[in-house]
Amino acid sequence: MTVTPQSAAIPFKRPGWALGGLTLDVVAQLVAASTDIALIIDKDGVIRDLSVGDIDLVSRGLGDWIHQPWTETVTEESRAKVESLLKDARAGAPPRWREMNHPGRGDGETLPVRYYAVAVGEDGRVIVIGRDLQSTAVLQQRLLRVQQSLERDYLRLRQAESRYRLLFHSAREPVLIVDAATRRVREVNPAAARLLGQAEGDVEGQVFAGLLSKDSGAAAQSAFAAATASSTSPAVRVRLSGGAEVELSASLFRQDRAACLLVRLAPDGGPVDPADPAGALMGVLQNISDAFVVTDADLNILTANPAFVDLVQLVSREEAVGQSLDRYLGRPQIDLRILVAQLKEHGSARNFATIVRNRFDEPEEVEVSAVAVPGEAPIFGFSIRSVARRVVVAPVADAEALPGARSVEQLTQLIGRAPMKDIVRESTDLIERLCIEAALKLTSNNRAAAADMLGLSRQSLYSKLNRFGLGSGDDD
Repeated sequence: MTVTPQSAAIPFKRPGWALGGLTLDVVAQLVAASTDIALIIDKDGVIRDLSVGDIDLVSRGLGDWIHQPWTETVTEESRAKVESLLKDARAGAPPRWREMNHPGRGDGETLPVRYYAVAVGEDGRVIVIGRDLQSTAVLQQRLLRVQQSLERDYLRLRQAESRYRLLFHSAREPVLIVDAATRRVREVNPAAARLLGQAEGDVEGQVFAGLLSKDSGAAAQSAFAAATASSTSPAVRVRLSGGAEVELSASLFRQDRAACLLVRLAPDGGPVDPADPAGALMGVLQNISDAFVVTDADLNILTANPAFVDLVQLVSREEAVGQSLDRYLGRPQIDLRILVAQLKEHGSARNFATIVRNRFDEPEEVEVSAVAVPGEAPIFGFSIRSVARRVVVAPVADAEALPGARSVEQLTQLIGRAPMKDIVRESTDLIERLCIEAALKLTSNNRAAAADMLGLSRQSLYSKLNRFGLGSGDDD
C-alpha cells in the first residue's frame, strides 16, 4: 500500500504529472540532496540502504548502519519511537516528524536527528529521511547558557539593589541623589528628609536649589560643577531653607547612561545639640586639632576627621576612606604591627612614637594613642598628634652607665694611641647599646618586638642584653 504524504502546507496538485517522469537516479539524488540522511528499511526493520549528505555524519559512523536493525542504532529511550514511526508509516497514518538520539563516539555523547517515514511498495519497505539537529542542539545549549547567565546576573542585580536600598535608607548621614543635568532630586534617604523637615515624597522631584537659602545657591552650584569636572568636590558650607547650616559635598557617578550626583549633607559644621551626646562627640572629633582615624580590623580607613585629611595633605575625606592606614602611619612593617599587637592584647595604647607620611611620602614625627572597640566586627580608633614642633632635649650620655664604652671625644683622642680595630670595636659596642636601649624604650620593654625592630633573633638580643648588663636574657 502506497500512501501519499500530506505534510506539506501546500502539496503538489498533480504529483503524477509533476514527478511521474523522474528516473530512479533522479529521485535518489533529490532525496539525498533534500535531507542529511536517508534510510531504506525493510519489513523486518533492518536498514538495507542509506544515503548520508554530510561528511561529518559519516565520520560519526552512520555509514556502518547497513544490514543492522534500525532500533540498534539509536539510544535505548528512542527505540520505542522507531517502532512507532515504522508502524504508523506501514499503517498509512499521517506522517509526522519524530526526534531520536543516536549514540556518539565519546562517553555520554549523543547525535540528535529528526526523522520522517513514508511506506513505499507492497513489500513493507519504508523510506526514512532525517535532518541533523546537532547544530540546533548547540544553539539551544547556547541559548540555555545565555538565559541562565542572564538569570544569574538579574539575581545579582536584585541582590545588589536590595543591599543598596537597605544601606541608603538605614544610613544616618543625610544623602540625596541629584540628576546632574536637571539638578532635580531623584532619591532622598530618611535622614536627609528629617534634616530638611519634609517627607521623602515631597523632596523627590524638587530642584535642589529650592532646598537651600538664596545665598547658598551659588556655593552649591560651584560644588556640583567641581564634582562634574573631577568626580568629587570639596565640602562647602551652605544653609538650608529651614535655616540649618550644613557642609555639602558631592560625588559624580553614572547610572543607565545618565550622570548623577551623590550629595551628602553633614550637619557637623553647625551648632551642636547638647541633648544629643553622640552628635556632640562627633562635633568635637570633627573640629579637634588632633587627627583622628577609625579603621576596621584590617586597618582599612572607615572615616577620618578634617585634621587627618590636612595632616596627610589629601583633598577630601572621601579620598582617604577605603585606603589602608599603613599607607600613611608608621614605619613600614614595624610600627603598626607592634601597635596593633598591643591593641589586641591590652585594648589600648598611649603616646606611641612613630611617623606619618603624607601623600608625597614626606615623613613627620607624631605620637599615637589608640583604642580597640571589640565586637562582631572590631574597629580601631587612632588619635594622632604631631610632635615635630616640640623642643627636643638632647639626652646627656651617662658614661658611668656604659661600662667599657667611651664618649665620642674620648674615642677620637685614642687615634694614634690604640689600634683602629680596638677603636672600632668600642664604637660598635656603644652604638649597639644605644640602639638596644632605644628599641626597648619604643616597645615599652617588649623584648620580642624590640628584636623584630632591630632585625635580630631573640637569642641574639638576649645575649647582647647580658653582655651590656641591661637585664637578664629571660623572656618577658
